[in-house]
Amino acid sequence: MQELRLKYGCNPNQIPASVSMRDGRELPFEVLNGNPGYINFLDALNSWQLVRELSAALGLPAAASFKHVSPAGAAVGVELSDVMKKKLFVENIEDINDSKLACAYARARGADRMSSFGDFIALSEKCDLITAKVIKPEVSDGVIAPDYDEEALELLRTKKGGKYCIIRMDPSYEAPECETKEVFGVSFTQRRNDIKLDESALTNIVTMNRELPDTAKRDLIVAMITLKYTQSNSVCYAYDGQAIGVGAGQQSRIHCTRLAGDKADNWLLREHEKVLSLPFREGIGRPDRDNCIDCYISDHSGDVLSDGEWQRFFSEKPEELTPAEKREFLNTRAGIALASDAFFPFSDNITRAARSGVRYVVQAGGSKRDGDVIAECDRLGITMVMNGIRLFHH
Repeated sequence: MQELRLKYGCNPNQIPASVSMRDGRELPFEVLNGNPGYINFLDALNSWQLVRELSAALGLPAAASFKHVSPAGAAVGVELSDVMKKKLFVENIEDINDSKLACAYARARGADRMSSFGDFIALSEKCDLITAKVIKPEVSDGVIAPDYDEEALELLRTKKGGKYCIIRMDPSYEAPECETKEVFGVSFTQRRNDIKLDESALTNIVTMNRELPDTAKRDLIVAMITLKYTQSNSVCYAYDGQAIGVGAGQQSRIHCTRLAGDKADNWLLREHEKVLSLPFREGIGRPDRDNCIDCYISDHSGDVLSDGEWQRFFSEKPEELTPAEKREFLNTRAGIALASDAFFPFSDNITRAARSGVRYVVQAGGSKRDGDVIAECDRLGITMVMNGIRLFHH
């Protein structure tokens, strides 16, 4: 098939809509179930590129959770501890560590559960039954993968009343060197961003602290490849083989850093014993639970702890997680990696990143204030790499 007609474009009034191949080739995917829409395909094809590159760079299965053409989470298949299983709500998935792909998606979905609500999923490997079991209870629009085990496919087909979107991607497909898109009737053409991001991008350490362990290199690669498919401006915090905070589409670099840092703090604080032991009422749905946790950790905990509100969600009123307790807990966490899709124009980005435990940074460099940024890293004991690579994505 060279063209697939869609219900509509980004919005219902945008008719006609379709996806097609300009060069006469067949579409490089097959729709196995459901009726993917215009935005679904944008998410599917961007996220597929991300997980394919991430898996190739690190030699591990990779997964991504995409929403509105940016990743809410991305990860490689690192084994889950008992605390991580509970934090990611997969402690009931038997033998989850037997599937590195399932671990990758559990991490990707768990990076920012509020943003991942109704996500499109990308998997770098054939979807197995354990991974399908992780996907099954989540509110999701669809999934793209190179193939599916029969049992996994049958389970996924039961989602959304049988309408769940399932796409099989041809793993051998390579896009043309140049890509074209139209804006207001004007065609834009550019070379596709086919730059490879691996350890070779991490050699130019510019700080006094030159420590860069293998785990940090892995996490910086995760962050860089995630940013390659994130709407700019963007910053990504990563840890333990996964993105833990993505700040996307902000006009100001510091707002990217703050947004991503706040998300990283939220992810870290979800390991606090007060969060792990929240006494949810029986039958509370996943979206309500996720929203409660987000509010409980935030500066707006009164939204779920005030009288008349907490009774809706909890069997007993939880103790507040105080600002002092949050700061004390975050101060015990360090070793976070951070990547930026362009240079940092001011050192305030480093100051903010350090409050979230960042110890390793990669950025393009090239600002007039590079010296100030390096000096702030030196003051805080941070290792920083300048790779000269800009990763704008629009």
